Amino acid sequence: MNPLVTIIIPIFKVEKFVVRCLQSVVNQLYSNIECILVNDASPDASIEMAQEFISKYPDFDFKIINQPFNQGLSMARNAGMDAASGKYIYFLDSDDEITNYAIQNLVQLAEETGAEMVLGQSVCINEEEGWTRNYFPIDAEKDILESNQEIVWNFAKGKYPVMACDKLIKRDFLMKNKLYFVKDLFSQDVLWSFQSMLKFEKIAFLREDTYLYYFHSASIIHNRGEKHFGNWITIAEYMDKAYREEKNQYNKKLILENLVNFKATTLEMNWKAQKNEALWKRSYKAYNQLSGLSLPHYFSKDYSAKLKKQDLFYRLPLFMGYPFFRWRFER
Repeated sequence: MNPLVTIIIPIFKVEKFVVRCLQSVVNQLYSNIECILVNDASPDASIEMAQEFISKYPDFDFKIINQPFNQGLSMARNAGMDAASGKYIYFLDSDDEITNYAIQNLVQLAEETGAEMVLGQSVCINEEEGWTRNYFPIDAEKDILESNQEIVWNFAKGKYPVMACDKLIKRDFLMKNKLYFVKDLFSQDVLWSFQSMLKFEKIAFLREDTYLYYFHSASIIHNRGEKHFGNWITIAEYMDKAYREEKNQYNKKLILENLVNFKATTLEMNWKAQKNEALWKRSYKAYNQLSGLSLPHYFSKDYSAKLKKQDLFYRLPLFMGYPFFRWRFER
């Protein structure tokens, strides 16, 4: 039996890419698919192009949801989740595509393992510069993670990608745990993956290239600004809340590690993107209000020397922290 899979594709300003994306869906070797396109009030010809494409495939189960006004990627995905009928949900961005065997092989692994989520490998492509790389590797040693603690450890250590796309997830699991994307959040994948990780009991990895992620001048990864820095603060606050509420001491330690690493990483990304002193200091001061390593943690062998340095470097008083960061960054 081939269970129904719902592919959710938000549509907004992608007239250059949407036909390529939809063609990759139609080309799937797996046949039991419904594809929900969520038109996020796109001002260009994206949805008209999608409709023209769909008209050529009357036997394929396409559905279109029209948002009343532009609400962002998070709400578009949420609308798709609420309308989904499949046993599994798969998120696909409208400027990317998937290999023709992607859904077939992901479903097979999900059915064989009973995993709540399975994910494949992504190939990153920059057509403008002519290169192909793997920026989002699966580095987990095991093909199947079978406990929440094991999943939390692998997430905190960066052993699998955080992006929401290229992950086949049981719809009932998402609904039961109310794993919706947070409204108005631009870096929504990081938080959604973090919150999902806290609930998973079993996930599996398909070590095959299933997703083609295209880098281009309009990609969010190349267009970070003040709103994204503010979002990172919001995400860190959610992580801090999870840390404070976590009862399992093993998971609590790993969540704190993840929070410390997230703060350090995003402060560096903040500076690389804008080199704006005021914006950097705003994030630094906000992060200093959140949890970090305590004095006993610094004397504990449970935390690495690298993590202790990261925490210390970004916990200094601002008048010391900013020049020290600039010195470390620019040397």
